[in-house]
Amino acid sequence: MDLAPWTSVTDATAYGRALLVGDRVRLRALHEEDLPQLDRWWQDEELMALQADAVRPRPPGSQTETFRRWSVNDSSTAVGFSVVARDGGELVGHVTMWGADVRTRCATLAIIVGSEHTGQGYGTGAVRVALRYAFQEMGLHRVQLQVWAANDRALATYARAGFREEGRRREVSFHAGRWHDEVLMAVLEHEWRDLATDP
Repeated sequence: MDLAPWTSVTDATAYGRALLVGDRVRLRALHEEDLPQLDRWWQDEELMALQADAVRPRPPGSQTETFRRWSVNDSSTAVGFSVVARDGGELVGHVTMWGADVRTRCATLAIIVGSEHTGQGYGTGAVRVALRYAFQEMGLHRVQLQVWAANDRALATYARAGFREEGRRREVSFHAGRWHDEVLMAVLEHEWRDLATDP
C-alpha cells in the first residue's frame, strides 16, 4: 500500500476515485430506491435471529428511516453506504460505522448483505473497503463489532478482513429456548495495514 504524500492533483484524484472501490464491490451514497430492498433484507425472518437479539417482524418500510439516518454522512463520527456489485452496480447490501470520537478513534461496524448475494465475496469486499475508509479517511485507530457466535459465515468474513476475536458476552441472547453467546471482534489500524491488499 502506497502511503507516500500526494505531489499532484493526479495523486489526490486517484485516491478519491479508488477510496470506495474494491475488487468486487463499490460503496456509494444511499439512493431512495435502495430503501425497499434494504428494508426487505432487514425484515427477512430467516436471518432476523442473526441481526437482532429478538425475532420481531415489523411492518414493511419500518426500517427505512433507520437506513436513512445511518447514511446521512453529515458528521465525522458516522458513515453509511450502500454496497453495490462493482460489475453492473446491483445493490447487494449496506455497511455503516458509528460512534467514532476524537479521543478513542474507534468506531463500530455493521453490515447487511442480501441473502441472495451471500457466499459471493461481497461481504468480505465491503468490509475491506469500509476498513480502508475508516483508517485512511476517518483517521480511526480501531474498528470493532459484535456478532452472534452461531453466525459462522460472518465470523469467517470478519476474520478474512483482519478482525480478531477479543472476547465473548456469554449467554447474552435468548432464541429457540436457549441462550447464545455474542463474540466481540476488532481490528487495529496497524494490523489492517499489515494485512491490507486491494479489497
